[in-house]
Amino acid sequence: MSDLKELLTYIVKNLVDNPDEVNISEREEETETVYEIRCNSSDMGKVIGRQGRIAKEIRVLMRSVAQKQGKRISVDIVD
Repeated sequence: MSDLKELLTYIVKNLVDNPDEVNISEREEETETVYEIRCNSSDMGKVIGRQGRIAKEIRVLMRSVAQKQGKRISVDIVD
């Protein structure tokens, strides 16, 4: 497991009520790595946040860490 995936898993699991149901998949695309977050539907609001603020901050944090490693990533929240 990559360190970026571990960091994202840690962040999301600490936001939700059902951390055992958090699943993060990783796939390579042409120019970037895409991380897809799946969690219990009752936890979706905690990951997205009011007006998407938490999701936005997760993306900003992850892109910043990835950029320091010379990588390009995106984070998708899948229901």
